[in-house]
Amino acid sequence: MNGLKPIKMPSAKEKVAAELRKAILSRQMKEGEILSLDSVASQLNVSAMPVREAFQILARDGLIQLRKNKGAVVLGITETYIREHYQLRAILESAAAKLAAEQGTDISEIEDVYQESCEALKSGEAQKYTDLNRAFHNEIWSAAGNGKMKKMISELWNGLSMGSMVSEGDYAKVSIKEHGRILKAIQEHNAEVAEKEMYAHIMRSRDDMLTYYK
Repeated sequence: MNGLKPIKMPSAKEKVAAELRKAILSRQMKEGEILSLDSVASQLNVSAMPVREAFQILARDGLIQLRKNKGAVVLGITETYIREHYQLRAILESAAAKLAAEQGTDISEIEDVYQESCEALKSGEAQKYTDLNRAFHNEIWSAAGNGKMKKMISELWNGLSMGSMVSEGDYAKVSIKEHGRILKAIQEHNAEVAEKEMYAHIMRSRDDMLTYYK
């Protein structure tokens, strides 16, 4: 395949925040668990700076409480928190999809990432889908052309919302079909359908994540 552009990856602080948020929301990290700045940095193979910045993002979201010794403690997460988190993501991301579907918007990078995602799944590279999934969403945020909206959504990102019932491969197969419907609506400049499909996509992710709270 020729003419593909490099995938824009999230900043280090966004990747760290997403990994920690996913672990907390899926209850891999329990209420009261202590997070050490150095330990998290070592596990994620990053420097202390992006971990410190990620801690600040998560503290603002009410997921952790910062400690004076530069660490943090995980706070309790309720079903209500999960519902509110995904509702906010759905509102913002569906608005971004609607804007991306407007006439004259350059959607070539969205199309490139979607194509690469399809190729990855055909080749059995389900693990690669995590980054490509993020890239697909990121290109929609970028195409929307609203920098403040993009920053807000980036800081809410929590990776694949797989839930407790499916494997990474099974999740990717469902997700890529939904991405296809979103992209089709954007390509056809059908803003209402793009908005509707993205909203449904995020709400399905919410329902998957809620399986940890049954």
